Amino acid sequence: MAKQKSVYSCTSCGAQASKWAGQCGDCGAWNTLQEAVAQAVSDHPRFSGYSGDVTTIRAEPLINLEEEPETRVSTGVGELDRVLGGGLVPGSVTLIGGDPGIGKSTLLTQTLAALSQRLPTLYVSGEESRRQVGLRARRLNLPVDKLKLLTETGVERMIKVAQQEMPRVMAVDSIQTVYTGILQSAPGSVAQVRESAAQLVRFAKQTNTAMFLIGHVTKDGTLAGPRVLEHMVDTVLYFEGDPGSRYRIIRAIKNRFGAVNELGVFAMTDKGLREVTNPSAIFLSRHEKPVPGSIIMVTREGSRPMLVEVQALVDESHLNNPRRVTLGHEQNRLAMLLAVLHRHAGVAMYDHDVFVNVVGGVRVSETAADLPVLLAILSSYRDRALPEDMVAFGEVGLAGEIRPVPNGEERLNEAAKHGFKRAIVPRGNSPAKGRIGDMKVIAVQRLDEAIEQVW
Repeated sequence: MAKQKSVYSCTSCGAQASKWAGQCGDCGAWNTLQEAVAQAVSDHPRFSGYSGDVTTIRAEPLINLEEEPETRVSTGVGELDRVLGGGLVPGSVTLIGGDPGIGKSTLLTQTLAALSQRLPTLYVSGEESRRQVGLRARRLNLPVDKLKLLTETGVERMIKVAQQEMPRVMAVDSIQTVYTGILQSAPGSVAQVRESAAQLVRFAKQTNTAMFLIGHVTKDGTLAGPRVLEHMVDTVLYFEGDPGSRYRIIRAIKNRFGAVNELGVFAMTDKGLREVTNPSAIFLSRHEKPVPGSIIMVTREGSRPMLVEVQALVDESHLNNPRRVTLGHEQNRLAMLLAVLHRHAGVAMYDHDVFVNVVGGVRVSETAADLPVLLAILSSYRDRALPEDMVAFGEVGLAGEIRPVPNGEERLNEAAKHGFKRAIVPRGNSPAKGRIGDMKVIAVQRLDEAIEQVW
């Protein structure tokens, strides 16, 4: 087979060059030339015998399409099925990213070992040897008698073996180690990752194979390689949590077959990753006595509500610019909330350091955390503990109003299920009876009302 030629395209203006150069000759941008496969002119429909006859091409109404039943394959791991939207869809491509050592290979080994008892599976390892994968499977005590393993980095040979084995589920660990002979650049480069992923995605769609791809992450926590990699796949999952911690969280960033921001919670044990079916129980810290700066909030991740503890520490600052540090919460939003607290509650913290932490390594991005964060900050500032049997949620506006959040009743039911007796919520989320079971619901409309109800 004749080797395809490669060109270098500018990612800024699209100009092409036959050789790499540090600067684009057309737009003058630096370090923007990336290797790509040169497309022959005859490959374009305009030059391949296409005469412009559209009599055979028809657009049909969408309602005329036959409705096909949705088929999903359970992975055998309930939390992974939840994040995927109910299971694996044949022909789908799932990209899993995360820090080194957080458990990506462990999760895929467990998943494919369970699936191999029901379906043909193929695990392709480009980073670890056959012995290393075997030792991990033996340590985890997994049933691997039917799991096929291939150690290969060439994408063409990889696809050729897959065409012979015809697996229903296939995993590639990792996409950054795979290369194609079409390009001359090193494995892991932008061009190699893009072209190798394109070939694997094409194979998955043509053969209806469910495929997992493991991706490395950069220092910033984003997937390494071109941004187009996330657009090519159907689902993008991120591992979150400290590698030194026991718990791991998988979050769906993109999912064409389910809800985004869905969470799956796992605990790392000596036998691999174990599902945590009730994550609220592990994220609640039961203190021996009430402590200032701690409050329980009800967040909603994906399709389920979850109780997490928010902690705040306010300390006198000796710096010209006091520190604003957040873990699991947006830092810019914290600065905005402190301004609202000063303007509408009369509490100024321009000479204090403020630290906010969401316990358990959970990252909360929704606005329902506004009210709990402000109450925790005020509790630490006044050195007065909040009631242990109280939860709170609600969005705080710049005018000092407390705005309702979606699915308020589900959040209250989750809190009542765990034994909480009081809840401070926006008036728009208040139930008609003012109670949920034995829990009293306090509806507030402004920030100063919420502060008065607490103290």
